[in-house]
Amino acid sequence: MTFLERVQKAEAPKRPTVAGAEGSERGLAGGAPARERVFAEQPRAFTVEALRRCVQQRLPFETVAALVAENPERARNELRLACRQVLAEPRWDRCSVERKRRLTDELLALVFGLGPIEEMVYDESITEIMVNGSRSIYFERDGKLVLSEARFDDDEQVRVLIDRIIEPLGRRLDEASPMVNARLPQGHRVNAIIPPLAPDGPTLTIRAFTRKAMTLDEMVQRDSFDEIVSRFLRWLVLGRKSIVVSGGTGSGKTTLLNALSCCIPPDERIITIEDALELKFDEHPHVVRLEARPRNAEGLGEVTIRDLVVNALRMRPDRIVVGECRAGEAIDMLQAMATGHEGSLTTLHANSPADVVERMVTMVRFAMDLPVDAIEMQIGSAFDHVVQVSRGPDGSRYLSAIAECSFDGERRRCVMNTIYERGPFEPSGSWKERPSCLADLVALRIVEEREVKAWWQQACSPRSA
Repeated sequence: MTFLERVQKAEAPKRPTVAGAEGSERGLAGGAPARERVFAEQPRAFTVEALRRCVQQRLPFETVAALVAENPERARNELRLACRQVLAEPRWDRCSVERKRRLTDELLALVFGLGPIEEMVYDESITEIMVNGSRSIYFERDGKLVLSEARFDDDEQVRVLIDRIIEPLGRRLDEASPMVNARLPQGHRVNAIIPPLAPDGPTLTIRAFTRKAMTLDEMVQRDSFDEIVSRFLRWLVLGRKSIVVSGGTGSGKTTLLNALSCCIPPDERIITIEDALELKFDEHPHVVRLEARPRNAEGLGEVTIRDLVVNALRMRPDRIVVGECRAGEAIDMLQAMATGHEGSLTTLHANSPADVVERMVTMVRFAMDLPVDAIEMQIGSAFDHVVQVSRGPDGSRYLSAIAECSFDGERRRCVMNTIYERGPFEPSGSWKERPSCLADLVALRIVEEREVKAWWQQACSPRSA
């Protein structure tokens, strides 16, 4: 079924119109006059569905679809004019001016925008939107799931919305290819899955990202970590230490990665590699962004994260920032970090710094059958620090651990030495031992010795612990 056919099917009237109701009551004896009965039913009829049915009689939606392809702005103006003409009819006299404006905006959002979730997408306090077919819509705010009052009329409307999102990107969604990942123009990440893989109906998930990158200082204000941790992280970036940000889904990995990237000096060339563009560099003057591409409808044209990592090495990068390591690109990332591209950054799904090693070993072996100790030696050589982020029971996101990564030649194992920890119910964390990299930072003149001493004294004080 084409997109236009889906629109027509979704827009088809599901119940008798007001005019039809009037005609059916003409033969009833002893009732009020037909005009009075129509007006009595009008308060219930002042809905976007009623407006949509009336507008469709004046301006068929296939005409709107054709106009969108030629001139989207004209299509919007034509639909707005049709709404104005319909709302000027006597049957809408009891509808307030504000309600008419609201109905017009809702219909425009339904036809050109994102329908019931339009306002949620533009609400920066909402971080995730979950559409469970026509059954329910949930959104996440401040780490908590909230059931929205908004609804889609039926599953077909959800399918129309999904098609509207993915068609400009050259993607398709059907029974042969029932899953898709895409990106909205404002950068939000979209995942959709439909029957038969989702038997209860089409499911749409939108991960929202702020339009402006959050800095380390802003994360301190949100109690993700304190100023002592913030200063240490900034030193690591300036000292060109390779950092892995690990954590679970929705724990704030990308947010922290973006904040760390903002600390990279402006005279360095940054190459970012992502599955879907999420990182934001509003201030840095020299950033090249690369985005992976899935295979097309014919199964061709795929460009993976691994392909982009290999290509990035030929682009004279000072820093390589990989949005997330998921598979075979891990081996290329390790080799890049271990052979002259210090200061690279990436994220990884892992429950703890120790789990990072096991995850990396597994991913590398997807791409290449190497001995475990050889892989761990690469990890110990490539990664300097692992920064673990977590999500508390109350929905808050915080930095829960910092570990130093090294390779133990005697045991032939990669070792994660945790130097900072913070529990889910603790207002601040505690430093387990003095970071061994501080001497390197002083030698590189990233920071002065007296500043390091003052920082460590403050880190060890009872108040900071």
